Amino acid sequence: MEKEVLVIVDLKEGKLEKFMGWMQSDEGMSVRKSAAHPEKTIGAVKPDKSGVMFKVFVHNMEKMKELISGTHPVGKEIYDECVIKMTAWDLTKVEM
Repeated sequence: MEKEVLVIVDLKEGKLEKFMGWMQSDEGMSVRKSAAHPEKTIGAVKPDKSGVMFKVFVHNMEKMKELISGTHPVGKEIYDECVIKMTAWDLTKVEM
């Protein structure tokens, strides 16, 4: 079952371009596809460029947990180089 998740990524200084370049690379896309639907992802950059925010549509929560914790075998190197921390929240729709 697909879940909507908000992910906040705090990046090391000057690492925004490196991190985003990897996320859009073939390697990064394969990691993202293993956990979520990249074509549905909504992203934004923090105004001071110290991080990014993604609303993702997750189909494999175990893979998403690996990615967020920095333990995904393919994503670990870029995580260690660029990321201070990633935090995730489950999103639920609120009827107004």
